[in-house]
Amino acid sequence: MIENLDTIIYQKHTNIGCQGWNYDDWTTKADGKTIFYPRGTKANEMLKIYSKVFNTIEVDSTFYAVPASSAIENWYRKTPEDFIFSLKMPQEITHEHFLRSTAFQVLDEFCERILLFKEKLGVVLVQLPPQFEANKANAQALRDFLGRLPKEMRFAVEFRNREWMIDWTLEELEKRKVALALVEGNWIPRELMFQAIEKLNVDFAYVRFMGERDLLKFDKIYRHQDANLEMWKTEIERLKAKDVFVYFSNFYEGHAPASVNKLKKLLGQTTIAASSLETQKSLF
Repeated sequence: MIENLDTIIYQKHTNIGCQGWNYDDWTTKADGKTIFYPRGTKANEMLKIYSKVFNTIEVDSTFYAVPASSAIENWYRKTPEDFIFSLKMPQEITHEHFLRSTAFQVLDEFCERILLFKEKLGVVLVQLPPQFEANKANAQALRDFLGRLPKEMRFAVEFRNREWMIDWTLEELEKRKVALALVEGNWIPRELMFQAIEKLNVDFAYVRFMGERDLLKFDKIYRHQDANLEMWKTEIERLKAKDVFVYFSNFYEGHAPASVNKLKKLLGQTTIAASSLETQKSLF
């Protein structure tokens, strides 16, 4: 009996969603077969419909600018109370200033602004460019930056230079309770990502599925990644984190909603068929 109770207490919560929601290719054409959004869906309706199917989203637009208060309040109103927004940190901080103190004013403004998400705020992704090399100056900048982050928020750092995949990096992240973003992509070999899983001790995890940016449409799966997903499913189950956040790019297989449902099924989670949205659109 006690063993069953422990299983319930330490059960992992894996939240799976897409990287963005505003894609015209996801809308079913008037005379076509079902894609994702019902026929006639307008751009300002997409998030509300999306949030009826998936419980989390990674917002890409915050990479380009600190979001307006009105935008956050609008997104908050359109989504259920248990919906979770993860956000990309503005590139001004990560790509233009390389985490230096010259970006701290923007960092403070961004962090203060996103508190408007209240209980719906998930994780902030600090996506660093490949040019952010593992050298002493950048290491010091990373350390200072991590120390500046508000402790009441969750952050994940994505490196795109394999030289950062060392114990020093993981230790610095762990000290600040910041996650290492685990990424299926071309920048860092997945073997290094999988090796890092053994050493991660933060209570949440962040996983991103990327892909070659050579697709022109996102209305269906164009390249099946079933074997790759099976591999990652095993690794995700190995994570010691209590909360796991997973986000798919359209470029991974061609159609992120389908990729999300594939992984949800592999993990034994319930899925909602896009075809059911056609009959429910009047409810939204």
